[in-house]
This record gives sequence, C-alpha cells and structure tokens, in this order.
Amino acid sequence: MKNILPSYIYALFILTLLAACEDNSKSSINPNGDSELALLMREMHEDGLRTKQQILDGETPEVKVKYHQLNTADATEPEKAASAAYKSFAAYYEATVKSLLESNDEKRAEQYQTMIDACMSCHQELCPGPMRKIKRLYLSDAELAKLAGQ
Repeated sequence: MKNILPSYIYALFILTLLAACEDNSKSSINPNGDSELALLMREMHEDGLRTKQQILDGETPEVKVKYHQLNTADATEPEKAASAAYKSFAAYYEATVKSLLESNDEKRAEQYQTMIDACMSCHQELCPGPMRKIKRLYLSDAELAKLAGQ
C-alpha cells in the first residue's frame, strides 16, 4: 500500500502538468494580446475563407461576421483605430462587403477580390503582420479561370 501512494501522487502531478501545458497551448497568437479588434479580424479571416469557398462552389456568399464592429471594437493600439486612415479603410471595407453581397454571379469573384484588396490596403498601411495570411484569401488565377469557365 505504501508503494502505491507515491505512484498516485506522481500520476496526479503529471496530470496537473499536462493540464497546465494544455492551457498554455491555447495562449494568444497575437503578441500584443487579444483585443476585440484582433479577435474580430480573426473571425473576418475565417469568414473570408468560408466566403471564398462559397464562391468557388457557385453559392451565394453569406458574410456572417459582424464587420460593422470595425469602428467600435477595442483595438490593441487604439491610436491606430482612432486615426482617419483606419476609419477610411474600415468604411471602404464595409462598402466592399455590401457590393459583394449585392453582386450578381458574373461580378461576384471580382467583388470578392476587391473586398480582400480592402483588407490588404489597410494592413499595408497600418498593421502589416497579417498580410501573409490575408494573401491566402485571394482567389488564385486557376480559381478565377475555373469560375470564368462556369
């Protein structure tokens, strides 16, 4: 019995360490923390991937993310989000989303690319870190050719 007790304590210790490591693996991917705006933009990226697939599948895209919160979400760097440049980029992005949602089948891919251009323009100017990730949202030349052939 005395030999079993240390084994249980050791096992409990290991499980506690594993649980702590698991929690750390879910830490922020943003080196500056997870502001509301950072979280919103991650949602926008996921929504963009889904929208891209809908376009490729010939479906009418839906934008589920609350992109209207671009001007109200707390930012990691509030001074950037309060700038006239950011407000202009946010308004342009909202206009491109509206154009995408109102577009007909022939213009949908073009409007989607314009929406991604709006993301890229803002990030080139204000926050370049996510640009590599944003580039993956673009429809490739092969995807565009396939859509043109449909």
